[in-house]
Amino acid sequence: MSANRWRRALEDGGREALTSKGAGGAVCKLDDAQLARLEQALEEGPMAHGWDDQCWTLARIAEVIGRLFRVSYTVGGVCYLLHRLGWSWQAPSRRAAERDEKAIAAWKDEQWPIIKGWQRSRARGCAWKTRPARP
Repeated sequence: MSANRWRRALEDGGREALTSKGAGGAVCKLDDAQLARLEQALEEGPMAHGWDDQCWTLARIAEVIGRLFRVSYTVGGVCYLLHRLGWSWQAPSRRAAERDEKAIAAWKDEQWPIIKGWQRSRARGCAWKTRPARP
């Protein structure tokens, strides 16, 4: 189907009709200066824009874009825009700020063996309860 469409375009308009018309889709709603300002806002972090934690979400970024530039973006549009700017998705590590590594290591050394309890021996055995294992 595409080949026939290209053949008809070549016959009707010559080689100029086959030249690329550029990337499809909507034109970016932000100009270069606004994109630079958006990157600066993202580098400031979410706390600078009113959120308590250090996690940017696509919905939050869409809200910042709306506040700064009076332009609305969908979550998918924000994702596409960020990828175009070279930003990547990252999952935050879910660890409490109050985490005490020494206390965790001590618990693993002292309490975990008690909780874990009896372990099987690594010696060969037999599935029958009345028959002893051979040495």
